[in-house]
Amino acid sequence: MPKFAANLNFLFKELPFLDRFGAAADAGFEAVEVLFPYDHAVQEITARLATCSLKMALINTPPPNWAGGDRGFAAIPGGEKRFRHDFTRALRFATALGAGHVHVMAGKAKGLVAKKTFIDNLKWAAGHAPAQSLTIEPINAIDMPGYYLNDFDLAAEIIGAVDAPNLGLQFDTYHAQMISGDMAAIWRKHGPLTRHIQVAGTPGRHEPHGGDIDYPGFFGALDRAGFTGWVSGEYHPKSDTKDGLGWMRRKTESS
Repeated sequence: MPKFAANLNFLFKELPFLDRFGAAADAGFEAVEVLFPYDHAVQEITARLATCSLKMALINTPPPNWAGGDRGFAAIPGGEKRFRHDFTRALRFATALGAGHVHVMAGKAKGLVAKKTFIDNLKWAAGHAPAQSLTIEPINAIDMPGYYLNDFDLAAEIIGAVDAPNLGLQFDTYHAQMISGDMAAIWRKHGPLTRHIQVAGTPGRHEPHGGDIDYPGFFGALDRAGFTGWVSGEYHPKSDTKDGLGWMRRKTESS
């Protein structure tokens, strides 16, 4: 049975942010991910994690201005200073929160110069924080037009070029399906590079059941492959979050 985490930027949004930790634990999640924890005091979040016996699976870079702002700086030529500043801040949060992974966001860019910039920045980050697991995630061009890392083969190429033991793939099933139309084939090809998984249904990015992806089959494939990382629900609930958690409970009960 996969280990399930809850993305608290997507799930339990009917509650104030700090109350979502307890709701996630009560629902049976063992870990959470918070894409951008930077607007909250570290002490408040660590206290909630401890009280609820939860682990922090992942946080993102960069910290600021997500609503309508930039989607990272790691692949943007000329943005190296900004990237290093943001990464250093993210690393402080990740260390304090015990975050398993830091997702390094590429930003909007294109071309060979962007590729070289991304690789160089990732090499710097991996060397700067050798004890911290880092991930990169392909994001589909419909949801995020212009985002540099929009292909899984490209992600694998970049991971190979960086060649750092603490860098791996963040595999979002929704984005994989949107990019390729065949998430299962992408998983078979790139699963060995994967450190962290996020799940959502397609179409619609709602609960991970039904639709175009066979989630019982996918979870079974993870079990057979011996995947030990977190599988995080990162989707928009159709209604109250608790009402849509049958996808997790069914898997739990059948395992």
